[in-house]
Amino acid sequence: MAGEKVDLTGAKETLLMTLYGKALESRLPNSLLQDRLADEAVRKIDYDFARLKVDGNLGIGLAIRAKTLDAQVEDFLARNPDAIVLHLGCGLDTRIFRVDPPLGVDWFDVDYPDVVELRRRLYPSRDRYYHLIASSVTEPGWLAEVPRNRPAMVVAEGLTPYLAADEGPRLFARLVAHLAGGELMFDAYSRFGLKLMRLNPAIKATGSEVHWAIEDPRELERAVPKLRFIGEIPAYKPEQAARLSWSARLFIGLWKLIPAMRKVGRLLRYRF
Repeated sequence: MAGEKVDLTGAKETLLMTLYGKALESRLPNSLLQDRLADEAVRKIDYDFARLKVDGNLGIGLAIRAKTLDAQVEDFLARNPDAIVLHLGCGLDTRIFRVDPPLGVDWFDVDYPDVVELRRRLYPSRDRYYHLIASSVTEPGWLAEVPRNRPAMVVAEGLTPYLAADEGPRLFARLVAHLAGGELMFDAYSRFGLKLMRLNPAIKATGSEVHWAIEDPRELERAVPKLRFIGEIPAYKPEQAARLSWSARLFIGLWKLIPAMRKVGRLLRYRF
C-alpha cells in the first residue's frame, strides 16, 4: 500500500493536516495520543506533508483536543452501553480504534465518498458494529442509515468552521429530530478565531475557507430549540500544556485570562 495517492483539495485537504499533526505527536517519547495508525497512514500516503507547515505545537494541540474528546466519548459509553456514536466529518481520524468501543455499540463514521474510500484503503476493517457512511454531512439522506431509538454521542472535530453559517444549525436540527437523545460535542470558533484560522499556514496552503462562527454557545439553543448547552470542555490541563513551546504557553495563558481570547476556540457540549 506504499505510495497511496490522494487527490484532496480545499476543506477536504485539511484532514491531512490533522492526520499529520497527530502522527507527529505520536512519534514523541511522551506522546499523549499514541496514535500508531495515524503515523502508519502518513507513511503510506504519497503526499508532501511539508507544504502544510505543521509544527510541534500544532501537533500537540491537535493531540490534546483529540484525547479530550476521546475521554468524553468513553465516559458517555460507560454510562450508555447500548449507545451509538456518530462521528461527523471523520476524515482520517482513528477515534474508533483509540476508543475501541465494546461490542454492541454501533459506531458511524461519516465523510465524503472519496475520504471514506481512502479510509478503507488505509485502515483495517472492524466488526459488524462499525459503519462507514460515504456522504457529505450536510446531505440529509444519510441519516436514514442511523438508528433513531438509542442514545447517541455525536462528535464533530474540526468540522464546524468549514460549514456555511446556515448549514450548521440545519445539520444539528436534523440530527436532534432524528435521534432519540444524547449529547453533541464539537469545537467552535468566534469571528476572531476564524480570522486566526485563516492565518494558519496549513489552512492557507490548502486554500480552504472557514465560515461559521459561534460567539455565544446559547445562540445555538435558539437556532435548534432541542439542544441544551451543558458547558465547555476544558481542553488544556497544565501537565499537557507544559509540553508546548513558551510562546504557545503564553498564548494559552492569555486565552484563559482575557474573555475575548477564551472565545477564540472552544470545545462545546450540548444535550438533546
